[in-house]
Order: sequence, then C-alpha cells, then structure tokens
Amino acid sequence: MNGVIGEDGGMARILVTEPLADSGLALLRDAGHGVDVRLDLSPQDLLEAISGAGALIVRSATKVTEQVIEAGRDLVAVGRAGAGVDNIDVAAATRRGVMVVNAPGSNSLSTAEHAMALLLAMARNVPQAHGALKDGRWEKSRWAGVELHGKTLGVLGLGRIGTLVAQRAHAFGMRVIARDPFVTADRARQLGIELVDSYEELIAHSDFLSIHANKTKETTGLIGKDLLAKAKPGLRIVNAARGGIVDEDALAAAIETGQIAGAALDVFDTEPTTESPLFGLDSVVVTPHLAASTAEAQDKAGQMIAEQLVLALRGDFVPFAVNVEAAEVPESVRPFLPLAERLGRLFALLADGLPPLMEIAYQGELAGHDTRLLKLAVLRGVLAAASDDPVSYVNAPQLAEEHGMQVRESTTTVSDEYVNLVSLSGGDHALAGTLTGKRGDARIVMLDGHDIEIPLADHLLVVRNDDRVGMMALVTATVAEAGVNIADMRLGRSPGGGTALAVITSDNEIPSSLRDRLAGHPGILDVLVVNAG
Repeated sequence: MNGVIGEDGGMARILVTEPLADSGLALLRDAGHGVDVRLDLSPQDLLEAISGAGALIVRSATKVTEQVIEAGRDLVAVGRAGAGVDNIDVAAATRRGVMVVNAPGSNSLSTAEHAMALLLAMARNVPQAHGALKDGRWEKSRWAGVELHGKTLGVLGLGRIGTLVAQRAHAFGMRVIARDPFVTADRARQLGIELVDSYEELIAHSDFLSIHANKTKETTGLIGKDLLAKAKPGLRIVNAARGGIVDEDALAAAIETGQIAGAALDVFDTEPTTESPLFGLDSVVVTPHLAASTAEAQDKAGQMIAEQLVLALRGDFVPFAVNVEAAEVPESVRPFLPLAERLGRLFALLADGLPPLMEIAYQGELAGHDTRLLKLAVLRGVLAAASDDPVSYVNAPQLAEEHGMQVRESTTTVSDEYVNLVSLSGGDHALAGTLTGKRGDARIVMLDGHDIEIPLADHLLVVRNDDRVGMMALVTATVAEAGVNIADMRLGRSPGGGTALAVITSDNEIPSSLRDRLAGHPGILDVLVVNAG
C-alpha cells in the first residue's frame, strides 16, 4: 500500500518495524492512515520498505541511519515508541526536514521499577541463588547479600526516571546523592537529594550507583577505567538507561580486582548481544533490555507515539518533537500557526524570493506568549514559496541560514487597532495579518504600507496604481475580460497619497497572463498574481 500525506491532510503509509501496542496501531488506522507492519527487517530490507512511507515507527532495535532517511524520500516523521532517540540519526533527519518524535515518560515508571528490581536482585544475589537451588544446590552461605538501608545511592541523572528511583530508594532508608548539572540545588532539596559537583565525587561516596543519563558524546564510556578507579571500594552499579555509558570491559576488570563488588545491567553497548566479559562473573546480574517491557509501558508508548505521528502527518504542532526549536506552543498561539505560514508564503511571493533580512513583529496578547513556533511557521511558508527545498518546522532555521537569510523578531503587547497582529517586513515589502471574528478568520490588514483588510485567500491579485479617476474601472474590466470571478475586492491608499492598492480575491486560480494584460496599461505600477493553493 502506498500513499503519502499532503499538506491538506489525508492518507499516509506508516511503516512499523518493531512491535507496537494494538491501541497505537488502531489509533493510526482510525486517523485514516495505512499501517504497514514489517518486523525483523534486515538493514537492506528496511531500505526497500521505507520507500513511499510517510512515517516510520521504531523502538530500540531498528537503526535509522542517514542511508535509511535518504531512502525514505517521502518521510515526514520518524517515531521512537519510547524514550531516547539514540538509534536515530537526528542530524540527518533534521537536514532532510524529517521530524523525529519520541514518547518520553511512557516507560518511566516501568524503567524505575526495573532499576529497583536490579538493585535488589544484585544486593541480595537473587538470580544466583535461584539458579543454584533449581540446579539442586542449597548454597545459603555463598549468596549472602547486603542491605539497602543506611547505604548511599548515587543517582547519575535526575530526570523523570532518576527522580522516581530516588523516591523509591528513600522508602528503603537510603541516603541519596546525585549528579545532574541541569537540576538546581533548591529542586534537589525538595526531593531530599544532595547534589555533588562531579562524577568523581558521586562515585567516591556511593555504595550503589544507578545510571539514568542519556547517551551522548559526553556520557559514552563515562563509567570507564579512570572513573572506576576512583570509586568507593565495594561499589555496586546498576544501568537501566543506555548501553555504552558503561565500558563493559573496564567494569569487568574492576569487578575481578574487587574494586567494584557487583553490577546489574539491562542495556549493553551492542544489542542484541549474547556475549560480554560481564556474563561470566558471579556478582553480575543481567537482563535483555527489559526495563520498558511491561504491558502498561508498551500500551502507553504505543498510544503516545501514534498520537504524535498523527499530529506530524497533519502538519500540526507536535509536543514531543526532539528536533524542533520550539518545545511547546500555548493554546492561545496555536490558531495563529496557519496564519503565520500563509503570511510567510505570500511575503515570499511579494518579494519574489528570499529577502536577506526579514523582520517579524508580534503585537498584542500574542506578544506575551512563547512565539518561537510562529517564527518557524513563517519561515516554513517563506521557504516553501521561494525555494525547491523540502521544508518543515524541523529544518526551516537551517535552510534560512543556508540561503543567507537573517531573521529578527520583536514583540510588543500594545496594539492600537487589533487584539493580535503578526507583521512581516524586509526589502521593499511589508505585510501584516490577524484573525478576526468568532471563527478566527485569517485576514490581511496591511500590505506594503497600505491599510487594507481582506480575507487571506489562496488566489489573490494585487495591483498598485496611480491614485486617479478611472483606474479601478480599468482593473475590474480587465479582470472580467480574463474570465476571473471576483470573490472580494478591497482598496487602500498609500499613506503619502499618489498611489492606491487594489487587492482582489477569487475562488479559482488567477491566470498569470492577467499580470501582463494589466501591466500594459498606463498608470498600473505593479501587478502580482498569487496562487498559493
């Protein structure tokens, strides 16, 4: 089944390469999309299957490389049904204008509970004793453990999951310290957690260490030979976050020397894996990336990622897009996104290209809110009209920079005539628009310095002429001769006098030949035909 969504919505083929909750699949189908489930694809098979897909849904196993993104020429979005996007080349997706979304928080509780399960299993040697007894060996003295009460838990990363683990550790009577440069001391105090200034200090004062950091250039291999050498003797380490943060060879060596007493890992540098230097050590507990593997977490992740992709395919704002500059949009700003994009498109047609400098001004109540996404919407409209690049909220800033276009923004909560106003200016042109009435109709209220109020239609004829008798009769007669039905027409005079502006809308496409017909008459200064639909 093929089919890619258009700007006006509609059907898309969504490729799903890993198991997704039935509730998520149903949500996608109910939205009118075709769901193509193909599990266990090889890298080469994925390159073939991605062709013609409007969206791709993966979990942690599928590697969405630059090659995959390039092969998916119709991709609008890639969704990771879970937290993190380390298996997706986000930079390549951004260059192509492909939105990357995930489902943060959907598996937070399950992951935190699994981290605690690993912590307890490691402390009390539960898997080892279980295995021995089932093999017929009663090894009570060999598998004696340690209590959590009174011990210090070091938490590396105080995001959602790290915070949940810390809260549960408190219930066991543990002291909790943490390293997270993005958490304030006041927030840590509210959680009953002591912040430390370095990873070295964290590992030197912890009896147990639970890792809850994202995998980045800075954290890859962080728990390695040098840091482990500074650990408090007898430290036990839990990693239910990301493989690769812990250097498995270095950890195995530190356990063998006795510097580290034990470890419990759910994630590994290479997955799936059945070989690791840690697997042969008695004091190590391992699970095959099970942290998010609960029915509840999978159901939440499936529904959340499906909801995000429906929004992305519809061209709407996506709350959990990881490669969009604006992280959220207030409800009061959301209705202005289509207006901003259409103003941007019209401005590019007015300017006949991209101005080297564009100024965007927000006036009225809008100015009191986060307007970052409005800027992206304007850029999306401008770039779509003036270039052949595929453009989205994702790559609009990058494309503007590549085209040498600078953007300046200004805000003022004072607006003399309108509750809200979005204005664009650059080069010799200026344009302003707003939403009016109960239905929030989009209207142009200023064009090149002329005060003029007219619906922001898809088909516009803009005529600037000498301000003298008979000009409007000439314009309307020429329009009628071209077979163009006038849906609306508004006139405006220049502030200094001498010229006038006529803006005509039509329900149908306006022929470009009308421009030449009008331009040939004396007194006609400029003619612009806009067919944006």
